[in-house]
Amino acid sequence: MSSQTPDISWKNYLTLCKPNVVLEMLFTAVVGMLLAVPGMPPLATVFYSTLGIALAASSAAAINHFIDRKADAQMTRTENRPLPKGNLTATNVMAFAVVLGVSSMLILVFLVNTLTAILTFLSLFGYAIVYTLYLKRATPQNIVIGGAFGATPPLLGWCAMTDSIHPYALLLVLIIFVWTPPHFWALAIARREEYAKVNIPMLPVTHGVEFTRLQILLYTVLLFIVTVLPYLTGMSGLIYLGTAVPLGVFFIYLAVLMMRTKDNKTAMKTFAYSIVYITILFAALLIDHYFLLTL
Repeated sequence: MSSQTPDISWKNYLTLCKPNVVLEMLFTAVVGMLLAVPGMPPLATVFYSTLGIALAASSAAAINHFIDRKADAQMTRTENRPLPKGNLTATNVMAFAVVLGVSSMLILVFLVNTLTAILTFLSLFGYAIVYTLYLKRATPQNIVIGGAFGATPPLLGWCAMTDSIHPYALLLVLIIFVWTPPHFWALAIARREEYAKVNIPMLPVTHGVEFTRLQILLYTVLLFIVTVLPYLTGMSGLIYLGTAVPLGVFFIYLAVLMMRTKDNKTAMKTFAYSIVYITILFAALLIDHYFLLTL
């Protein structure tokens, strides 16, 4: 088959959805759902909420593929995506994104609640359009500002169960918001030549690697402080605290190690750990919610 002939196989469309990223987002969204209620939430509502949020996130990811198709073709990390490879056309991708986005909104409006649908749409629009189309190429603080859109899944999950915005839900958003810069900047350090090649002003490209490493360290310290807040506010108990503290200490250790070793291998190790970190942290919140320990 010619590389210019659209390949409608499900694998190409699945790639558009960025399943690894979406699954991590869904995990934090489901944690938000479960934390929002004292017992088990209605399973039907959980199912429709998860489906709606998943479709919206996948739609945003597909739009991201469409907007970044030219840059993706020039970067080793992304050159094998469906659009650069010619496996799908731009029309295929945008039609797929629209179908997913509309389906998401219909499910959330009619089977969950309007507030969740509105917040989900704002997140979709913020990531796919505001971040990808503008912020990503406008400022080295793109990840910091754009991170607000990617931090919303636990809030969406919470709203899906309660039809309201609770301060605890916003605290979950704050954790992911502060986690995002050190998570992504570690990757950006290792891939800085590729970002420079396509004129994307990631922090290590515009301000240098040393400055970026310092920012990662500062953010990991801030993250450590923020992740103690669920315990201090009474949202969680000792199970969570006993998990968050060593997780945060090791994250800070890796940030310090990045400043000392100054190699891409340590940066990628930090990036990989950051994914494990956020997963275990939210799992600890969930476990603590159902097995709350107090002094």
